[in-house]
Amino acid sequence: MLVLVIGDIIGRPGRKALQELLTGLRQEYRIDLVIANGENAAGGFGLTPDTANELIASGVNIITSGNHIWAQKEIIPYLDGAMPVTRPLNYPPGVPGRGYLVHGQVMVVNLIGRTFMGNFDCPFRGMDRLLAEVSPSPPVIIVDFHAEATSEKVAMGHYLDGRVTAVLGTHTHVGTIDSRVLPGGTAYVTDIGMTGPIESVIGMQTEEVVQAFLTIKPQRFTVAKGRTMLNAVLVDVNETTGKATRIERIYREVD
Repeated sequence: MLVLVIGDIIGRPGRKALQELLTGLRQEYRIDLVIANGENAAGGFGLTPDTANELIASGVNIITSGNHIWAQKEIIPYLDGAMPVTRPLNYPPGVPGRGYLVHGQVMVVNLIGRTFMGNFDCPFRGMDRLLAEVSPSPPVIIVDFHAEATSEKVAMGHYLDGRVTAVLGTHTHVGTIDSRVLPGGTAYVTDIGMTGPIESVIGMQTEEVVQAFLTIKPQRFTVAKGRTMLNAVLVDVNETTGKATRIERIYREVD
């Protein structure tokens, strides 16, 4: 089984890159399942029903998210419905939505980190509970760990090594070069990277972000324009054992 996991999609440029590239990638690699982090897909902050449906129409099977999932209020009623969207698992009980989805033989789990991120339930213990409660669990388990700190992501990879198929980092929008299969058979990367404008500061207008650093004044950022890139990882999975056999970085550009 080949699973493609796409990094944070940034606004309209990211959605357009997905529309132009995903069909070709599906055909080129004969991909079985596409997962994409969509928490920045609507104007750079959050997700709406329309933008979610746009991602699905482009070929995404499951949309994960993170700390911006609440930014667009119109998505909240859909989080408990049929739309294949997750919010982080380790929110307190009673919060709308679900932290995982099962698609055939694959369970996709969405976690959020705590270091530099906010007050959330423990993602490590949250995964322990989920793995104990979902029994029998599907053989293939893909984890989107939406976190800031490199150390927290690396620790999660080792903590879940051999228990899940992949631990794939999102949130920082800057891809890392450490993609590998850990000793227990879990594919890992600290951050997939973003799908959005190349000439930007993590997807936002460069001048606005620089001014924010210079002045320390609060400022709302806007999504940059111009050439876009798609960052993703392709995970090759043994469907019987649930172990990853290979992880490969995928990078494409669109004018």
